[in-house]
Amino acid sequence: MTLNVAVIIKLEPDFSEGSVSYNPDGTLNRAETKNTLGPHSAVACTAAFYAKVMYDTKVSIATMGPPIADTSLQMAQRISDAEELHLYSDRIFAGADTLATAEVLKTGIQKMHGKMDIVFSGHRASDGETGQTGPQTAWKLGYTFFGNVVDYEVNVENRTIWIKRLVSLQGFNQVVEEVEAPLPVFIAIDPSYKPTFKTVSQRLAYEKYQKEAKIRSDNYKQYLKVLNVQQLEVDPALVGLPGSPTIVYKVERIPKGKANRQAQVIDGSNPEHIRMAVAKMKEALAAMVIK
Repeated sequence: MTLNVAVIIKLEPDFSEGSVSYNPDGTLNRAETKNTLGPHSAVACTAAFYAKVMYDTKVSIATMGPPIADTSLQMAQRISDAEELHLYSDRIFAGADTLATAEVLKTGIQKMHGKMDIVFSGHRASDGETGQTGPQTAWKLGYTFFGNVVDYEVNVENRTIWIKRLVSLQGFNQVVEEVEAPLPVFIAIDPSYKPTFKTVSQRLAYEKYQKEAKIRSDNYKQYLKVLNVQQLEVDPALVGLPGSPTIVYKVERIPKGKANRQAQVIDGSNPEHIRMAVAKMKEALAAMVIK
């Protein structure tokens, strides 16, 4: 029996570059901002790759964005060895909030080859930090949603999944909850997720699919489908700015913090410098209060 897995990902600003551009209406100007595959999206792709290794799963990747978002699909394919890449791109989709984005992603997932048994998403996006797109897409799909998932196993024959996730319980954080549920499900992967391959056959499969993923990602356009609003057959009133109840009132740059530390270079071969460093350490230790 086959298992179909989808991953929704996002092209996000590369904040390491320190240059993010905004339009006058407060929306992100992606054309003038260097972008990359979101780090949480990469973790979701890793979770899908685990399913590929363990269950010989068919993996599909979807994203909504401008034409340049195909680079994020290429990076996602390099991680997950996906057989199908979807880019939902249309000017009508511009300025969408999480609810309008979820409508596009839901419609696109339903047009993928085969019914999806599991849909993965990242914990959140670094340019939004809301963590809403995953749960909203699950709600629109009618899939059971599980967040903060750190481990999972699938019984393909019984069409069930066993999940470990982090929850808060009676004032305690990071409590591990174990859940078993029927497929299909939607899973938001926790950033701490790390797959483990224990047997020789699993490690051999890992190497095999990694090589396959590189070959596929080098020729990713062979697997790419770009769909606009007409091809998706989605209601224009439910997507983009018309379908977004969220209003961006104002966007302000976060001022760069002023440095309040001073650095001094110590020459390890200079005894005077060593004595000075030791004196400073003693002074700092003397000021510490140990309870």
